[in-house]
Amino acid sequence: MTHHHASPSAGRRTPQRRTWARHALGLLCAIATASGVLPAYAQGEPELLRIGYQKYGTLTLLKARGGLEKRLAPLGVELRWTEFPAGPQLLEGLNVGSIDFGTVGEAPPIFAQAAGADLVYVANQPPAPAAEAIVVPKDSAVKSLAELKGKKIALNKGSNVHYLLVKALEKAGLKYSDVRVVFLPPADARAAFERGSVDAWAIWDPFLAAAEKQIGARVLVDGKGLVANHQFYLASRSYANAKPQVVQAIVDELAKLDRWADGNHMEVGATLGPQIGLDVGIAELAASRFAYGIRPISVAVAAEQQKIADVFFDLKLIPKAVPVSDALPGKAGAAAQ
Repeated sequence: MTHHHASPSAGRRTPQRRTWARHALGLLCAIATASGVLPAYAQGEPELLRIGYQKYGTLTLLKARGGLEKRLAPLGVELRWTEFPAGPQLLEGLNVGSIDFGTVGEAPPIFAQAAGADLVYVANQPPAPAAEAIVVPKDSAVKSLAELKGKKIALNKGSNVHYLLVKALEKAGLKYSDVRVVFLPPADARAAFERGSVDAWAIWDPFLAAAEKQIGARVLVDGKGLVANHQFYLASRSYANAKPQVVQAIVDELAKLDRWADGNHMEVGATLGPQIGLDVGIAELAASRFAYGIRPISVAVAAEQQKIADVFFDLKLIPKAVPVSDALPGKAGAAAQ
């Protein structure tokens, strides 16, 4: 870096120059205000939007393509992206105020609400039931769900797959207490699965695609016919209330991205691969199981979320009943209760 040394007098302004500079700035601000285009950064520092993402879904794709940065720059909003290993950890970040916005599966918002997080559902992607599954090692003797009785199953506590396991066991005529659930985040679960210290693993893409392609993990059952597996976008209630135009801009950019991505799985795989540190074939397989077409939370989707919340409460996986409606747009939110 080259440093230019100014002469001692260079930084000093005469009173006339100071007055002129003030007038010029005042004039610029007046023009900008009159035309309604005064950006946030003209009033000080750029605003920071802190987004939490995972190695999963369309938000990762948005990060890779940079569309949101371009969209928000004129508003004086800067982005900071933080990666989380899974949804519950991401929403913990939202709860403690280290991020403003993020994307997760179905179960994490319910665990977060149970922990007192004041969050709001912004939108969701359509169902993607094939994007999560319960897998066993390729040489496992286990051929059916019923054979999981008494077996150890790894999963990330409070992630979408937590509900998948509940529904899969129900279908097989087993109770949740009939299996030994081992709570591990994806990387640790993969290691335990490869070592053989667990018998099965409930996991989502792209970890699922990687396990299938890299180590020949066999899908015992995926979400089809059992769960919807929506991807949700959530914001902290305070951020959503303070910055509705920024939240709307994110949704608009995601909608634009979805239109491009749907039917472009090869390009999506090529864009996503480097982002998630997996080869293009794995990223492509995961992308082919995403669901594209962002939409507002419907009454039906909210009702599905309520059903999941009730199941988790019945199983004592969460400490209290969760009214999902408290986290819907337009509500006062938990803080006002």
